[in-house]
Amino acid sequence: MALTPDDVVHKEFQHVRFKDGFDPEEVDDYLDEIVVEWRKTIEENNELKAKLAAFESGENAPAAAPIAAAPVAAAPASAPQAEGTAATSTSAGIIELAQRLHDEHVAEGEAKRKQLIEDAEAEVARIRTEAEAKQREESARLERERNTLEGRITELREFERDYRGKLRALIEGQLRDLDQKASSSESTPVSAIGL
Repeated sequence: MALTPDDVVHKEFQHVRFKDGFDPEEVDDYLDEIVVEWRKTIEENNELKAKLAAFESGENAPAAAPIAAAPVAAAPASAPQAEGTAATSTSAGIIELAQRLHDEHVAEGEAKRKQLIEDAEAEVARIRTEAEAKQREESARLERERNTLEGRITELREFERDYRGKLRALIEGQLRDLDQKASSSESTPVSAIGL
C-alpha cells in the first residue's frame, strides 16, 4: 500500500469502548505502515541523489552519439547543458520538497505522539487525584459515622445501666414494702383487723 501525506492526515481510528482514545494496536499497525513507506521513500531519495550526483559528475554520461551527429552536437552544447541544469535544479527541488514534507510529517507525528502521552499522563493523574480525594472523603465519612455510632452505643449502655439501677431500686423497694407489710400484719391480732 502506497501511503500519501493525505492518507496520514485523513486516517481515522476506531474508538475503544470503556477507554478514552484509540485502539493502541490499530495505531501501532498504522504507524508501522507509515514507517515502511517512509523508509522506502528515503531509500528512493538516496538512490536518486546518488544517480543525480553521478550524472552531474559525468560518470554515468549517456552513450556516445553517432559520429555523424558529433559536429552538430558540438555547436549547440550550451543548450543541453542549460536544460540539464534546469532538470537538475528541478530534481533537487523535488527531492528537497519531499525530504521537507517527510521531516514535517515525522515531526508532526512525534509531536502528536508526545501530546497523546502527555494527555494520557494528565488524565491518569486527574483520575488518581479524584480517586484519592474520594477515598479520603469516604474514609472521613465512615470515621464520622463510626464515632456517631460509638457515641450512641455509649449512651445506650449508660441508659441500660441507669435503667437497671432504677429497676433494681424499684424492685428492692417493693420487696421491702412487702416485707414490712408482712411483718406488721403478723404482729397485729386477727381481732384487731376486724375479721
